[in-house]
Order: sequence, then C-alpha cells, then structure tokens
Amino acid sequence: MTIDKKFIDQFVQVTAKAALASSFLVGKKDKTAADKAAVDSMRSELNKINIQGEIVIGEGELDQAPMLYIGEKIGDKNGPMFDIAVDPLEGTNFVAGNLPGALSVIAIAEKNCLFNAPETYMEKISARVNEKNIIDLDFTVKKNISNLSDFLNKNPENLTACILDRPRHKQIIDELKKMKVNLKLITDGDVSGALLVTEDKYNVDIFLGIGGGPEGVLAAAALDTYKCNFQGRFIFDTEEDKRRAKKMGIIDLTKKYELSEIVKGDSIFCATGITSGDLVSGIKFEGNEFISETLVTHKSTGLKKVIKLKQNLQ
Repeated sequence: MTIDKKFIDQFVQVTAKAALASSFLVGKKDKTAADKAAVDSMRSELNKINIQGEIVIGEGELDQAPMLYIGEKIGDKNGPMFDIAVDPLEGTNFVAGNLPGALSVIAIAEKNCLFNAPETYMEKISARVNEKNIIDLDFTVKKNISNLSDFLNKNPENLTACILDRPRHKQIIDELKKMKVNLKLITDGDVSGALLVTEDKYNVDIFLGIGGGPEGVLAAAALDTYKCNFQGRFIFDTEEDKRRAKKMGIIDLTKKYELSEIVKGDSIFCATGITSGDLVSGIKFEGNEFISETLVTHKSTGLKKVIKLKQNLQ
C-alpha cells in the first residue's frame, strides 16, 4: 500500500498554517501561547482533510493536555485511515526567544504503521549509513566513531557529531572531544538535529544522545526516505512511565528499535520553518502574503525536497 501523493500538498498546508500561527508570537517570550497557536491551527487544518486519522504521537494524552492528544481522531472521518504523529511546535524556546530552528512537524503513515510512542526520553543514534553494524546503540562511542570513520573513509577529526547540549551528555561529549571529533551542539530541537545527517551540505555525520521519544519517531519518518540508519531505545525512569508504556502495548521496556520497526510501509513527513534554521527558512511576510519553506519527504515516490509557498494571509 502507498499513500496517494495528492496528500502531500494538503499536509504541507497543515504545517505551513501551524507555523504561520506560531510565527505571530516569535520573540514574545510566551512559549505556551506559541504552542497553543500552532496546535489550534494544526487541528483545524487536519480536520479539513478527507481522511480518518488518529494521533499516535501528540501533546500528551487526553487527561494531560486538551491539545492534539494521543488517541484523538482527526480528519473529516472519510477517506483512508492514517496514523499521525505531530509536533506542532518543535522548539518552543526558539519561538519564545526569537532563536533559529523552530519548526512545525507532522508525519503520516498507514494505519498501524507508525510506532505509538509514549512521551518519555529516548536514546537515539542516526547516520547516513545503510549497512548494519556500523553504528549501534549497543556500541561504545569509540566503536561507533571508529566504524563510521572507516565506513566513510574519514579520520575522526574530519567527522562531525550533533548532540543536544545537556549535562547528561557530558561523558559522550568528553569522549568525542578525546577522539578529536567536531561537535555541533544544539540547545533544543532534536527532530532537526537527527535530520542533519541526511545530506552532505549540513556537514553532520552522526547524531546521538538522549532526547524526546516522540521526536525520535517523527525524525525516523524522514530518515527512512533518506535511507539513513536510525535506532531508538526508550528510557522509562518512573513506575508511571512503565505503566503508560505497557498500556500502549510496549512489553519489552529495554528493547532497541530499528527504523523499520518504528515506521513501516509508506510515509509522508513535513517540517515547516517558523524561525530560520539549518533545514528550512522561517516564515517571512511580504505585504498581505506570507512565504513558508517546508522540508517534505514521501517514501514511495522518493520525494525529498524543500517546498516554498507564497500565500495570502487569511
């Protein structure tokens, strides 16, 4: 089964409108309002599409957030059935502080083909490597870098690793520095961080570390089309986390997931820039029009491109 390419433009419109809604709050120091604007817009746009959609990754669960919650049904209740993962505003701090890299993100797969991820942390690793046993969550940092170095025929000092700048990553960062690997430290936004391995122009060879589980699944949808490697392992620190995971059908709490287990079959991924970053430019205004840039992938057609739209402000 494949997802009809007619849906590409419709889902681009969903993230473009959500990005626009959030853009009016750039620099206003109110991340909650910025997130709400993106969520409200995204829901409204999704409900216009001729699909039977279910949110499998969203803003918490029904009892936690009256937003695009896990289990929420969206679309006009006709048409094909899809699993949908959303991050209406990836990088709330970026919008609040007018910093680069805020995105509005969505991923769509056929029913039961997108991993239903709990809102917990995930250990992740990604690289543009389509062979097994080059990079692996079970390997040491040293082994991953040595293997990647051999595979890419580059010295470690010519490799660049992207990692969230967090105290929890001190050991990994120290190890990378010891091997003289170049570092791209990011403060937030680990969907875009994971996607920097997709093309040479970003000059990132490996993404690793601990970030959000839902963000890991979203990134995996795009990485799949780019034929990159991705692995994720959820971290369940509390009894409540474990209870929620089991309720979602996760039996092995220490399982390492391969990309093919996270996204099955066909998928569409869209990420529209709110503020300009590495992947796409942010929302720009020209008179009574706005310009958006969206990174789009569609696995079955091999589509991987940035779509630039100019639309009227409505």
